[in-house]
Amino acid sequence: MKVIGTEIGPLGMGCWPIGGPMFGGPGFGNCGTLAYANADDEESIRTIHAALANGIRLFDTAAVYGAGHAERLLAKALKGRSDAVIVTKIGIAIDEESKMLLGEESDPASVLPAIDRCLARLDRNHIDILLLHLNDLPVAGAEPIFEAMEHAVASGKVGGYGWSTDLPKNVQAMAGRRNFIAVEHAMNILLAAPLMQATIRENELAAFIRSPLGMGVLTGKYGSQSQLPSSDIRAAGNTVTDYFKDGRPNPRFLQKLDSVRDFLQTDGRSLVQGALGWLWGKSDRNIPVPGARTVAQIEEIAGALSFGPLAPSVISQIDELMGEGEYAAEDRPR
Repeated sequence: MKVIGTEIGPLGMGCWPIGGPMFGGPGFGNCGTLAYANADDEESIRTIHAALANGIRLFDTAAVYGAGHAERLLAKALKGRSDAVIVTKIGIAIDEESKMLLGEESDPASVLPAIDRCLARLDRNHIDILLLHLNDLPVAGAEPIFEAMEHAVASGKVGGYGWSTDLPKNVQAMAGRRNFIAVEHAMNILLAAPLMQATIRENELAAFIRSPLGMGVLTGKYGSQSQLPSSDIRAAGNTVTDYFKDGRPNPRFLQKLDSVRDFLQTDGRSLVQGALGWLWGKSDRNIPVPGARTVAQIEEIAGALSFGPLAPSVISQIDELMGEGEYAAEDRPR
């Protein structure tokens, strides 16, 4: 689909996993690690290059990922690649040196300085799409932030903006703004988002889909005995969903995955490729942004492009078995 006047493919790369260590500081209740484990900078750069080589041009990042480190890695890997489209997010204060996330940054006066810091880390003079990274900020508090983003569009620093949120009412309140063009929200076969998807269609927005693989549960690479290290957010008890519990995949979700395994693997797809095909079959506005930190991961993800959407009949069978998802993303606990 066309976004900011540019034709963007149906798939992006999420950059949370490449950010490396980051921790919740006092503004996050001193909650410990908020990162995926085992990031390696050299492999991360190879992964970004492999994404480009396999037809992925959109990279979804945020100031908080690795407390600025993911943006700096993108700058290094994408040097000279003006065709790459970058989505980044602001709204949370960070300390790059300590890798701490300090808390909510919702003062509208903080917007332009935050944009300038992102531009410096990305080594660019323009951000293609800027998102507010505060999921459930009240609309009254968000309005002046988006007004500041509007000024950034007028000055040429930002191409368009949107909100990373799971609340349809937030999107509905902002959708009339001229340069409000995108939403990033959670969705996968375990986590339906019917109201958000309807809101996006009604307002003709782009949908960047985060957690399209359920933080890894839907890859099929984790079994009931898998144990993630304590340095990984999925073992730290900080996630807002229950894909993992104490570093082990939720047995209920593993059972649900088993029930639709054959349908996801239709026509030789892997589970990853089937999960992405399900999202594409739901809407041609959906642009999944699965996270990846290795070349092997991004190559499997990119392989979904050759298959495209799952057939409507297959999607119907999956939905019947899943009950339209474990629960609606817009009703999930926060």
